[in-house]
Amino acid sequence: MGLEALPKARTPQPCAACRMLRRRCDSSCILAPYFPGDEIEKFAGVHKVFGASNVIKMIQMVEETNREDAAKALVYEARARIRDPVYGSTGAIFQLQKMVQELKTQLESTKAQVLELQQQKDQLLGILQNVNHLDLLSTIDHGGSFSLDYDNSMAYDPVKFPAECDWTF
Repeated sequence: MGLEALPKARTPQPCAACRMLRRRCDSSCILAPYFPGDEIEKFAGVHKVFGASNVIKMIQMVEETNREDAAKALVYEARARIRDPVYGSTGAIFQLQKMVQELKTQLESTKAQVLELQQQKDQLLGILQNVNHLDLLSTIDHGGSFSLDYDNSMAYDPVKFPAECDWTF
């Protein structure tokens, strides 16, 4: 039998924390489930901001069922602290709150504009209905018969009423 028949013993890949700290990663490593070996940048940020021993202490303080969420929160806060060393994630929260407030103001303004335009539309429809109603009454008042006589009083005269005008609405 040759060497190819023997199964190769596979060594487990160390977690990102143990790789970065250059120590042996065993099955009891508390950071291994939360910082896999292929995601070393996550632990690098957390280590830079909090330090490895503090991260281990913080994760140990949390119940086992909530440790994954705690590790994600540490990664998020570390990234925020690296981007903004003074405010961290609080700066992002304040910025988002400001944006929400500005959007609420913009929404109220838009709602007011929509209401105003709706009122203008209703007024114009009312005027059009009154004009149409008056036109019907005028044909009825002239004896009830419809006449095709041309009334020149409302005719368009370009000299008296130019086509190009500078009216602004």
